[in-house]
Amino acid sequence: MGNLAERKELIATVRKMNVLGINHGTSGNASVRIKGGYLITPSGMAYDDLEPDDIVEMSCEGEAAGKRKPSSEWRFHQDLLNARPDFGAVVHTHGKGVMTLACQRMELPPFHYMIAVAGGNTIRCADYATFGTQALSDNALKAIEGRKACLLANHGLLAADVSLSRALSLAVEVETLCDTYWRILQIGEPTLLSDAEMEEVKEQFGKGYGMPQGGT
Repeated sequence: MGNLAERKELIATVRKMNVLGINHGTSGNASVRIKGGYLITPSGMAYDDLEPDDIVEMSCEGEAAGKRKPSSEWRFHQDLLNARPDFGAVVHTHGKGVMTLACQRMELPPFHYMIAVAGGNTIRCADYATFGTQALSDNALKAIEGRKACLLANHGLLAADVSLSRALSLAVEVETLCDTYWRILQIGEPTLLSDAEMEEVKEQFGKGYGMPQGGT
């Protein structure tokens, strides 16, 4: 069994997703890129029960190795990692905030400058498709184009970055943004930032300001 450090980090990441309250039970999953493919959490196992050899090794072509079945959502992990060389890890969560907006099939507009942390002026919501299907993966790739996160209609969140720690930090930020946005809508429509204001934020982020901490 190789990649022991990455296996341990993957287990620590999914456990932390639940501790942080951005996921619950076994509903989410995560993956990390390795040479020749990626590692992904197994299907249907409680995170607290995971051991390094429960983590599934996948090739770039979708061939699994190990004693467990990969997460039923392995397709969008694989397609994201294959299509986006800038991604080193992907996390998928079912937090209350992201599910609230995803079930309304809403995208997040630039109501707060931290929207830019996901790479654009909005955080899109992918069209609905059944979980675990190629159609869902295709929809997710379209929604996350030029971004690092997207909602999945009537489902949850995808967040990706160069490392597991960065992807997890991004997922926490998007969960907070979603939770804040639905609260704002109880009062009224927010005043949105302009494209020029958002471009200035992204320029500042490019200098290293305001980005999620952890990982490189």
